[in-house]
Amino acid sequence: MLLLGRLEPLTLPSTPLMRTASFRTGSVMSRRCELTGKGPMVGHHVSHANNKTKRVFRPNLQVVSLASDALGQKVKLRISMNALRSVDRSGGLDPFLLKAKEDVLSDRAIRLKRQIAKKQATAESKAA
Repeated sequence: MLLLGRLEPLTLPSTPLMRTASFRTGSVMSRRCELTGKGPMVGHHVSHANNKTKRVFRPNLQVVSLASDALGQKVKLRISMNALRSVDRSGGLDPFLLKAKEDVLSDRAIRLKRQIAKKQATAESKAA
């Protein structure tokens, strides 16, 4: 801006809204399950007259506290209810994470998986 013949640098206020981050860092809430990687899907809403309009199918995400037996603590995760059923079916958070592939897990879930594997390895080495 030119003011009385002098040039002043243009400064913008730094607000938290200007910062960006990815899903993997966990600092921005995205509509994606941390355990299964389920995300929004796009499809059509079809009327009785067979008119098709775009719509979004979002996963049923909830913040849930899951207990880890190996770590001895509760962990809050944003997961789909389908993932919660899968965790219950597999016998808890620890067996589910140990069986899960890392490419669908969030960074937090990958860190949890490695901590659980490390704790179980040290527990087995002490028992042997």
